[in-house]
Amino acid sequence: MKIHIINGPNLNILGKREPEIYGKSSFHEYLEELKENYQDVEISFFQSNIEGEIVSELQEADDNVDGIILNAAAYTHTSVAIADAIKAIETPVVEVHISNVFERESFRHYSFLSPVVVGTIGGFGLKSYALAIESFLE
Repeated sequence: MKIHIINGPNLNILGKREPEIYGKSSFHEYLEELKENYQDVEISFFQSNIEGEIVSELQEADDNVDGIILNAAAYTHTSVAIADAIKAIETPVVEVHISNVFERESFRHYSFLSPVVVGTIGGFGLKSYALAIESFLE
């Protein structure tokens, strides 16, 4: 099984960015842990702070992987373009959030992505990614 993880803006600075919300580990540290724990899964990774690059990555990943885990970060709440890209591809996408967005500012309570993904997982810290992998394995 091939799973592609796509992270959006500011997730490249995990470990530094608001550690009380996002934890003290970088995503690259956690990615190595995921690869160790899921050795039978080929896990690839892409991160961008640029909306259009995320759209292009979704399109390029289509038909090349079995599933996509997407943490679009702030673009979750603003991007019709990313939602349209998800609708345009056949590869299933799981939306992931590290924090529980419903415990945060009200503008984070709406997702343009939730209506077009197969499921949403959030609030479990970085473990949300492992839960998304598990959802593809079932």
